[in-house]
Amino acid sequence: MIQVEHLTRRYGNRTAIDDLSFTAETGHIYGFLGPNGAGKSTTMNIMTGYLAATSGTVKIDDFDVTRQPEEAKKRIGYLPEIPPVYTDMTVREYLNFAAELKGIPAKKRAEAVERALGHTGTGPVSGRLIRNLSKGYRQRVGLAQAVINDPEVIILDEPTVGLDPEQQHEMFEYIRTLRNDHIVIISSHILSDISAVCDFVWILNKGRLIASDTPEHLRESSQHRQEIRIVVLADSEVKLGDTLRLVQNVVSVDTKVLQDPGEGAPKQIEALIRSDSDLDIRPAVSQAVVSAGMYFLEMTKTTKSLEDVFLALTDQDDAKAEAPTSSEAKEERQS
Repeated sequence: MIQVEHLTRRYGNRTAIDDLSFTAETGHIYGFLGPNGAGKSTTMNIMTGYLAATSGTVKIDDFDVTRQPEEAKKRIGYLPEIPPVYTDMTVREYLNFAAELKGIPAKKRAEAVERALGHTGTGPVSGRLIRNLSKGYRQRVGLAQAVINDPEVIILDEPTVGLDPEQQHEMFEYIRTLRNDHIVIISSHILSDISAVCDFVWILNKGRLIASDTPEHLRESSQHRQEIRIVVLADSEVKLGDTLRLVQNVVSVDTKVLQDPGEGAPKQIEALIRSDSDLDIRPAVSQAVVSAGMYFLEMTKTTKSLEDVFLALTDQDDAKAEAPTSSEAKEERQS
């Protein structure tokens, strides 16, 4: 288990991480999301012992990363965004070196190297100098060193950088195989990848944890639980909007004319209808439109993507941060 409690990191007057607390358990893949500068890499660097915290603790299986670094680091495999490879070595030489650094007994190193080569697809380039490899292959060599000692915790910062789509697929297929016996933590800017592979998501913004849940629950608990798109034939955009706003559980409606043939012919109008209710509003929307003498052309129920949720949460968080406090607002009014 990983236990992070009240983790804070400051650089002078700037706070990179602000009182983070979370836990992670074996058998799950966790995703770190956040805009640039949110504190993802800083958090990972502290968790792996590469960087000291200003305050707070990180424990790996009850071993404090700061006070018991040797025991804690034995249990961690880390792939930074820029792989820590030695370009003058061949892939096999480098992995042998990494195995020795990680304390793998000499008799077991060859087996560990072969296993890492096989899992990461780097066997075909094992005899080549790392300097001559593509960026994608260097990334895979970096992953091989992270897992070579079969650590309990595997932390991957942007693991698919430089990989083509097929290599990304292979990478995530391998990461999925690690789920049962490991804790896997991934940081990525590719939200679709996080959504596809992670069981649990932490969303950071400006050093603070603003959301923590499964991708499914985050989507379900987003600001509007339902969004229905319809296209109808109607005489008036205003009439359509007014009709839909009277439907029970509808909280907002946006309309747009898609096609206006003129000369009194009905217009083709699109409406986006939002609801916070769990109750499916489509039957009531259909009844309201037909009762108003309008004709349906299309109806689709849209689903929130993790990207939609991420953008909504970070936008709301930024708005809260920028809003004046009550005392600030009072001072502003008085001035």
